[in-house]
Amino acid sequence: MADKKISQLSASATPLAGTEILPVVQSGATVKTSVADLTLGRSVSAASLTLTTGNLTVSNGKGIDFSATPGTGTSELFADYEEGNWTPTYVPGVGAFAAITYNALTYGRYTKIGNTVTVLGLVVTDSFAIGTAAGLLTINGLPFAPSTNASAAINFSTGWAANNPSGAFTSGNSIYLTYRTTANGDSLSIIASDLATGSFKNYVIFQATYIV
Repeated sequence: MADKKISQLSASATPLAGTEILPVVQSGATVKTSVADLTLGRSVSAASLTLTTGNLTVSNGKGIDFSATPGTGTSELFADYEEGNWTPTYVPGVGAFAAITYNALTYGRYTKIGNTVTVLGLVVTDSFAIGTAAGLLTINGLPFAPSTNASAAINFSTGWAANNPSGAFTSGNSIYLTYRTTANGDSLSIIASDLATGSFKNYVIFQATYIV
């Protein structure tokens, strides 16, 4: 091939595959390398970065390091973001339900940003038989276990046999439900026998934010 100026060459197809070969001078000798090797394993500095297609993929355990900014925290690495679904279920403290069927409206959603998780959900049953179930009633199935207890919120509840949940908190991998004896009374725990039989019962909408 006759020598040509770069400006005379045909334009390459884009995006590049990474296997294209380029000449480089290394230790005084002209050698070849692939496009993919130009920045492999090396730090890249840029004034700005704009993605027009695709995503920025970060290796597991790596993230965005904010240590250049002033701070006294234990970590300044933003290394995780995740969102998805989970399945909330009622679980008794002891024993087991003879039967429980959940309505199709039952759902759970979560978002995890760094070490902070926000969950929300709705639980409603279409049939229930208490069996040997007793003790404190919890909502189980959290996508991540809280590292410490945290407050939760009941947004709406109806259709319970005795006490409708009005408050909640996380502990372990569960959400514990509570109710007030009076408008300004103590918060007491919801127990398994508070669940009602029948269709479209034990309806509760809740949310919680906690640290993992």
